[in-house]
Amino acid sequence: MATITAPTSSKAAPPGILTHTAVRKLLILALAAAILAPIAVTQWPGTTWPTPLTVDVSEPLGRASDWIIDNRDSHPLFLYFFGHVSNIVVIAVRAVYLALLAVGWAGVTAIGALVAWRVADVKLALGTAAAFLACGLLGMWVPTMQTLALMVVAVLASVAVGALLGLAAGLSDRMDRVLRPVLDTMQVLPAFAYLLPVVLVFGIGVPAAVLATVVYAAPPMARLTSLGLRGADKEVLEAVESLGTTSRQRLLTARIPLARKELLLGVNQTIMMALSMAVIASVIGAGGLGDRVYQALASVDVGAALAAGIPIVLLAVVLDRVTGAAGERLGESGKSPVTWLYALVVAAAVALAGRLAGFLDWPDGWELNIAEPVNRAVDWMTAHLYSGVPVVGGTADWAAHFTSWVLNPLRDGLQWLPWWSVLLIVAALAWLIGTWRTALTAVLAMAAIGVLGVWKPSLDTLSQVLAAVAVTLVIGFATGVAAARSDRFERLLRPVLDVFQTMPQFVYLIPVVALFGVGRAPAVAAAVVYALPAVVRITAQGLRQVDPAAMESARSLGATSGQQLRQVQLPLARPALLLAVNQGVVLVLAVVIIGGLVGGGALGYQVVFGLAQGDLATGLVAGAAIVCLGLMLDRVTQPTERRTTKKGA
Repeated sequence: MATITAPTSSKAAPPGILTHTAVRKLLILALAAAILAPIAVTQWPGTTWPTPLTVDVSEPLGRASDWIIDNRDSHPLFLYFFGHVSNIVVIAVRAVYLALLAVGWAGVTAIGALVAWRVADVKLALGTAAAFLACGLLGMWVPTMQTLALMVVAVLASVAVGALLGLAAGLSDRMDRVLRPVLDTMQVLPAFAYLLPVVLVFGIGVPAAVLATVVYAAPPMARLTSLGLRGADKEVLEAVESLGTTSRQRLLTARIPLARKELLLGVNQTIMMALSMAVIASVIGAGGLGDRVYQALASVDVGAALAAGIPIVLLAVVLDRVTGAAGERLGESGKSPVTWLYALVVAAAVALAGRLAGFLDWPDGWELNIAEPVNRAVDWMTAHLYSGVPVVGGTADWAAHFTSWVLNPLRDGLQWLPWWSVLLIVAALAWLIGTWRTALTAVLAMAAIGVLGVWKPSLDTLSQVLAAVAVTLVIGFATGVAAARSDRFERLLRPVLDVFQTMPQFVYLIPVVALFGVGRAPAVAAAVVYALPAVVRITAQGLRQVDPAAMESARSLGATSGQQLRQVQLPLARPALLLAVNQGVVLVLAVVIIGGLVGGGALGYQVVFGLAQGDLATGLVAGAAIVCLGLMLDRVTQPTERRTTKKGA
């Protein structure tokens, strides 16, 4: 019997290999490359993208810019649509700001503390009061109120837009496929790239700043809402459906409550990202704390920038803790409604007492100047850590080594590859983990970069993004795993992540440049610092959300802690880990522009140059190339579900 079956199995082996999905895809790509590569080499020799295949879009973009300028004050589209949107935003922000000023610093502090006490406990109430008082002590009370008013409107709009988009994507596969590139574009398109068209339409001021913030901050809410709705427990949904409930009832009573954790994380990420836009929005007239940071950094005054940056962080921490505590209490009885009445009465009494005592404005004599000692500390770090450190070397040496050992070889290697081989590699990676549609989208996105005429700077930017994403994922996954497995470590890490994610990039950009010099290395460092918190949070959240029954089964079988992590938690948390990768890529790309300000060059510099010179074509083309890079990286790193056939996939 063995002599009969052995030859049969050996003869069947090669067809089995050839029918394997990955091998079959690679063979098809190899055949296509064998046919098309000689044609490409013959028709368009060279490694860079051929000039005949580029399209000059500067002329139509210039005409569009001129048309907007000429018709902004007379066309019905601006008078009856954009004009009304602008007026609504201005009225909303001004109403919130005037209400905050009318209550006074004592009233705002009391209201914040009492709301925190109502939704959580005395500890959070004291922390909230201390945060508001710190804003006043730093001499930033009025700018803080300006930023708080703008952020309240922007966050509410971002959460509303993101929740609606996430609801559509979470309930419909078709809408998910349609919205995915839209969300990618909203989040990947650098703020500096769309600041110019936003300013052309709305002018410099609050409306442009709010709308730019909404575009940037809404996608995380949409993604996490969709993730939560799609990850709802199937057994619970089936049980609810068996009771004869309608689709709307299932959504309100089962899907949304089951997705509460993801929804809260979405609100958290929206708040963080909205506040991180405070400085960038100040470039187009947002005012507030962002304007103070921008002015301080224009004069290279790190201390003054930090004095304005700290209140941004404190606002983020307060909003994060209060909204998180409110969400955790959903569904609980909590304090009786009478406590709300007590809280309102006390807050009103404090606000009235403040008005009668003349405590509306923060007293000048209560302010502390931290700019001078901070600037001395920065000077000391620059003098002692930049170079000459024994054994480990200075930070300048680290930057030089990272540039020469990682960034330069990566950039030179990408630019050395023939343009058609880059497209082939992108197609192979995207098709291996997805479908032919995924590969086609990735290839078209990469080809669009060449058509726009920015092939070489895009590959330079891609090398920096790949290096930054690799460092971010290594550190982020390790830290996220540690945070998921230790409650104490997570509590210690949480304020650090808040500071990293909410401190405006412009604030820590000067210390980074002071330590690492000007070049691509500090640009990568800034990107890692900015993207790391989101990766850590999503990783930890995904691991903590793993089904407790699966973990209990693994423990009952004698699995060690490491085996539980590798064989249970990581596989079951795969959607969250993939989302962490996606957010890492997106956030790194978002800092590409900031990198252009400190010597990163490439696409980041072109976007900044376009905004500074009012050159719509240069800024938008470079911004579109960054979007295409983000779309390509998203498709290459995000597996697409494949429909199985009778033969299997």
